[in-house]
Amino acid sequence: MYDVAIIGAGVVGSAIARELARYRVKACVIEREEDVCSGTSKANSAIVHAGFDAHPGSLKAKYNVEGSKMMEKLSEELDFPYKKNGSLVVCTKDQDRNSLEGLLLQGRENGVEGLRILEKEELETMEPNLSEDVTCALYAPTGAICCPFQMTIAFAENAADNGISFFMNTEVDQVERVGDHYEIKTKAKENSTGSQIAGEVLQARAVVNAAGVYADVINNMVSERKLHITPRRGQYELLDKAVGDHVSHTVFQLPTKMGKGVLVTPTVHGNLLVGPTAEDVDDKEGTNTTGEGLESLGAMSARSVRNVPLRQVITSFAGLRAHEDGNDFVIGEAEDAKNFYNAAGIESPGLSSAPAIGVALATEIGEKLGLEKNPSFEGKRKGILNPSALSLEERNALIRKQPAYGQIICRCENVTEGEIVDAITRTLGARSLDGVKRRTRAGMGRCQAGFCSPRVMELLEKHAGLSPYEVTKNGGKGVLVYGQNKEI
Repeated sequence: MYDVAIIGAGVVGSAIARELARYRVKACVIEREEDVCSGTSKANSAIVHAGFDAHPGSLKAKYNVEGSKMMEKLSEELDFPYKKNGSLVVCTKDQDRNSLEGLLLQGRENGVEGLRILEKEELETMEPNLSEDVTCALYAPTGAICCPFQMTIAFAENAADNGISFFMNTEVDQVERVGDHYEIKTKAKENSTGSQIAGEVLQARAVVNAAGVYADVINNMVSERKLHITPRRGQYELLDKAVGDHVSHTVFQLPTKMGKGVLVTPTVHGNLLVGPTAEDVDDKEGTNTTGEGLESLGAMSARSVRNVPLRQVITSFAGLRAHEDGNDFVIGEAEDAKNFYNAAGIESPGLSSAPAIGVALATEIGEKLGLEKNPSFEGKRKGILNPSALSLEERNALIRKQPAYGQIICRCENVTEGEIVDAITRTLGARSLDGVKRRTRAGMGRCQAGFCSPRVMELLEKHAGLSPYEVTKNGGKGVLVYGQNKEI
């Protein structure tokens, strides 16, 4: 019997888990994929929004502003990349400046600090590559960028180090109220030999629904207040670091009912990101890109930034946002399901809001269940050591002590064997190529894992105890080796 079971190990579920660890609690996180950060949290704009876009009084506005203010301190405590680069919402000559003024007033009402409107002359100094059609822009100095992978992983690792259990490759099949607790039935799954492993039944006094695009499915199992989530696909193009300085701020367009439009932004790792599109789809697994969608990014981004060097694209991807019909977050205890808590409809600005949602729900649950504070909670976490961040003298000393840090595995991103071994052997360690990639960036560079994959596979076999036939790209049945073509 668990006190709390969290369904979903994305950024919100992991943030809630970390905050719950501040209590004396027996809690678990149940995740259908093979790793944390495998859904919406791995495919988004990596933006920490200032909070001017959300409607005043909405949960989006509340948690966005609170979460944004928490982010810098969190990045220091949990050691994930974060940079306050500021954002611009540009207005072009064919658009209504009054809409920009409205955003300014809305942002101030939401409590966003430092907002002001800049005219063309000042903008040309700040961002020389803005479109010539741009006449003015709303400047938000508190806007920022982060690494969503490392942020989610940091929350989850810190939660696990403080005693929260994680069940990966475990898909929820049914949630049912039984007496004074919930029974969570999980689906059967296959092992590496193809044999079926029976599902389990977990019991919990309270359940948190942080299941992303599937949060409506989980909610509707126990509550008569039905939710409906539409997956909203956003397609992106990631450009090479050689053009990462094309803009220095995050450049937005005036928002529409479908979102904040196509943005152009630097990333914390030095790339340039363009996207997303916004298209409602029926498939909750529909993360495929389309020729039409990617082609539209060029014309749409040109409205705000000129000469975006799209010939330097190194990869494209798509993510799904969980758009609930009510157009706001659904957070808190369901009215007709005692101790069942939703964190549903978490679309943009969900990444920015996650820390504040985590605090709010953990506090509510802790009070409701009468949980005591955990005096041994350790809120700091150290990430994977990056030798490139050291001085030459420090790096040489590290290599003398641990030679694996002198062996480059990923040449594009200069990732060493030591970093990859750490990613595999640490708390909630990587068990796939993508798991290593999200923790170390091995495979995220210009060649997109063309050179380093075989060596990363070998390290997974050696340090995760996997056979060559069990190593996958991202879990499931996506194995990379099916057999031998000659005797060794």
